[in-house]
Amino acid sequence: MSDHVFDPQTIATDTPKPINQAPQLQRRQILKGALGGVTVLGFSGLGLAACGGSDPVVSSVEFIGMAAPATDAQRATTFTAASVKITYSDNSTKTQALAYNTLYKTGDSLKNGTASVIAGAYYDINGNPIMDTSGATPQPFYSDCPDGNALISLASPTVAGVTGHTLFLVTQYEYVTGNNASAGTRPTPVGTDMYGKLPSPITVTTLDQDKTSGALKVVKHFNVDTKPADGLWITCAASLSPWNTFLSSEEYEPDAVNIASNTMFQAFSQNLFGSTTAANAYHYGHVPEVTVKPDGTASIKKHYGMGRIARELVEVCPDNKTVLMGDDGTDTGLFMFITNTEKDLSAGTLYAAKWTQTVATAGGAATLGWIKLGSATSAEIKALADSLKASDIVSVKTTDPVDSSYTRIAFNGTTEWVKFVAGKGKAAAFLETHRYAAVLGASMEFSKMEGVALNRKDKLAYVAMSRIEKGMADVLGDIKVGKITAGATYELKLSASQKDSAGAAIGSDWVPTVMTAIPALVGEDLAKADASGNTANVDKVANVDNLKFSEKLRTLFIGEDSGQHVNNFLWAYNVDSKKLSRILSVPAGGEATGLEVIDNLNGFSYVLSNFQHPGDWTGIHSVIKAGVDPLINANWNNKKSSAVGYLSGLPTL
Repeated sequence: MSDHVFDPQTIATDTPKPINQAPQLQRRQILKGALGGVTVLGFSGLGLAACGGSDPVVSSVEFIGMAAPATDAQRATTFTAASVKITYSDNSTKTQALAYNTLYKTGDSLKNGTASVIAGAYYDINGNPIMDTSGATPQPFYSDCPDGNALISLASPTVAGVTGHTLFLVTQYEYVTGNNASAGTRPTPVGTDMYGKLPSPITVTTLDQDKTSGALKVVKHFNVDTKPADGLWITCAASLSPWNTFLSSEEYEPDAVNIASNTMFQAFSQNLFGSTTAANAYHYGHVPEVTVKPDGTASIKKHYGMGRIARELVEVCPDNKTVLMGDDGTDTGLFMFITNTEKDLSAGTLYAAKWTQTVATAGGAATLGWIKLGSATSAEIKALADSLKASDIVSVKTTDPVDSSYTRIAFNGTTEWVKFVAGKGKAAAFLETHRYAAVLGASMEFSKMEGVALNRKDKLAYVAMSRIEKGMADVLGDIKVGKITAGATYELKLSASQKDSAGAAIGSDWVPTVMTAIPALVGEDLAKADASGNTANVDKVANVDNLKFSEKLRTLFIGEDSGQHVNNFLWAYNVDSKKLSRILSVPAGGEATGLEVIDNLNGFSYVLSNFQHPGDWTGIHSVIKAGVDPLINANWNNKKSSAVGYLSGLPTL
């Protein structure tokens, strides 16, 4: 995730306020009516009567987008001036504004029973706080990069202090931008770069959902003990499984072949275990699964049998067996895992896609075939990870060995020649997945493949390609679609009765077979920066990252991680009308993360949205930096904090 035709209308009758600027107005509006994200909460179109049985019901919802932020104050906060237009069954309409609600900022002191805990804090393998000793006074590390979210409801919760409905928000934290090595207001980069050097935390925040308004407030904040999973490496986006668990991710799996020279991983090992050599690279790059308990605590386990890739997230199809996986990075692939048993990720078969191109322009299109890499259980791959070194599995050369037993592949932006050790095919498939898939002929040429979302009704998946470059843009290999730095979102047709490359039946009705860039969601690079510094069209999505789909709203929500937009945005794209609407802007220099869409939870709907690293300045920010930087520092604790929150729509319906 991290990298280090739009209708720009605003609402004349209601001037929305940036985050936290109008608490009294917000409280009055919440008391007036239903709070519920950007949907029409608890009403039909979404299915229920608006007030009484004879009252008109909602027949449609349309997002009315906003212009890009234009003032320093707007650019320095989480800002929306968007709205929704509601059409009722009697043809009457109403427009209501959207608002962003902060649940907490990282670094806040929150309660866990009688104890206080720091939101987003870091802990070693034994549960001790990891301290930043780089400044004058040691301080606990906490993240400025909250990421994947899931909102969970359990049948019989037991957390004390809740007066409404009890909900559980699971959140993971990708990294810390930097330490406190520099004095005073934090510059960028902040202190010493800390990316990937700390073990990623996961928390469960118990929320009290008001039964009348749907408003959410924090009651308890619990840090999940990750020791059973050997700690976590760079957790990124996430999803909610159909069986109500949190499916995490470990992005940019550490390269075991070159691990001895990886100083980032050595620092990670030191901070987690107290030794630069204690961490095993093969223990990271997998799928952690978190199960929340009624008391607001949780347990975690890591699934080793789903391939070791630069996994952004996984998305489980309605059969409860087929898992689609985004693979972030350079020279990556599209992967699919099919479990042996429904709702159980501990065993299954791993596949990698083969792209056969049909269109070469505007992001391109292709038919997809599938190569079986192998079948395994998590337990047997964990045993291999415990016992094998990279040299036990694969030999890698960086210059041509002039030996026909080696295969030339592209790997992480470089060229390698690889040969697998005889008899180690299973270890190769599940622990050296990128290299093994390339040798078997999969199309390992994708660049920055990030979020995955499902449209169950139309049997479609959506995949984010944050940037189209390198292996996708050159004239080598399978993919030759031309460079689009601003990236694109692809639509994948899902089909039954498919066979793999060896002619064996694939046991799923949800196999991607056609992959096409969506015209309205292809980014547009600019020949020169605009007046604000944007190097991609500000009224189109650039560097798509998060994706989530609302079945009831027929809307794909899109979060950006753009190095081309001065502010990153959250968008709503209606798949029927093809209308694209900008609905949220996060602080300049930050990326939009933590996207999750909940269509109906106790009669209310929510769009969860976090952001990361506010004020992470790059060259595109030179126009706005002077005015925005002091406001970023004031709003976000000198760039040390970020927000975990959600969008709501307030007026009564």
